[in-house]
Amino acid sequence: MNSIILRTATTGLLPLLLLASVVILLRGHNEPGGGFVGGLTGAAAFLLHMLAYGPARCRQLLPLGPEAITAAGLAVALLSGLPAPLIGQPLFAALWTDAEPVPGVKVGTPLFFDIGVYLTVAGSVLWMILSIAEWPRSEPAATPGGDPR
Repeated sequence: MNSIILRTATTGLLPLLLLASVVILLRGHNEPGGGFVGGLTGAAAFLLHMLAYGPARCRQLLPLGPEAITAAGLAVALLSGLPAPLIGQPLFAALWTDAEPVPGVKVGTPLFFDIGVYLTVAGSVLWMILSIAEWPRSEPAATPGGDPR
């Protein structure tokens, strides 16, 4: 899509949507939202950028490939459940600290689980969207003699 209006709007909207996705992630501990909705919002920000500038520039904007973001999210979510069995509690039991770096956001294993869900959802959605946008990846090879079709 080659629209100067979309490109101009995307420049301002991308950071706002990413910031909103982080706020949704952090707010999700006490209210509906959290990692899943935050991840979808973050992926929508990059989708908007892809529509304005194309999939190649969208990939350049990502710090890691979507596959790596998804894998990192799964690892963070799984690792967030491991501290509880180490102190004799069930797997994925919530452990909280007294730290509250942002007012209303307590630090604990559910925060890390939500961050893992955020990364998994954002990475997998971006993986699907970019795969569809880049399909087919290469031009078919020209046949000798040329096919008139």
